Amino acid sequence: MQCPSCQHTDSRVLESRAADSGRSVRRRRECLNCDFRFTTYERVETVPITVVKRNGNRETFNRSKLLHGLLRACEKTGLEPSELETLVDDLELVLQQRAKREVCSNDIGELVLERLKTMSEVAYVRFASVYRQFRSVSDFVATLEGLGEASRAKASPQHLTVVN
Repeated sequence: MQCPSCQHTDSRVLESRAADSGRSVRRRRECLNCDFRFTTYERVETVPITVVKRNGNRETFNRSKLLHGLLRACEKTGLEPSELETLVDDLELVLQQRAKREVCSNDIGELVLERLKTMSEVAYVRFASVYRQFRSVSDFVATLEGLGEASRAKASPQHLTVVN
């Protein structure tokens, strides 16, 4: 492993532990040349997923790009970064298990929104405003009304009629 400070190729591992719910290994290393300490992650290499963007461009799925967008959308919403990392891990696993190697960015956005709806309504609205490209207050209102209807449907008890 090459040291990010001096580019020396010899380092020693100080500590190893599982990360990302056991899907990767986090290693703390120390350069044997300059004593600089750094962290590396080891993860199973998977078949790349191609994301088809709205404009038709294709790019490789980038989990860190999605995580960064989620972190920005979910600032000050009470969601912990670890919860968002788990969301991205789960989403990436869902995408890897699909037979198709191409996925539309809209599908990814909808999967994220589906999870955010149960985690934080504020985070849901903030992410939706960027993902769905809200243009006016009416876009926000429509989204909030949809959330309100879903919350009411979940909160109201189901009445069962017993027939003799």
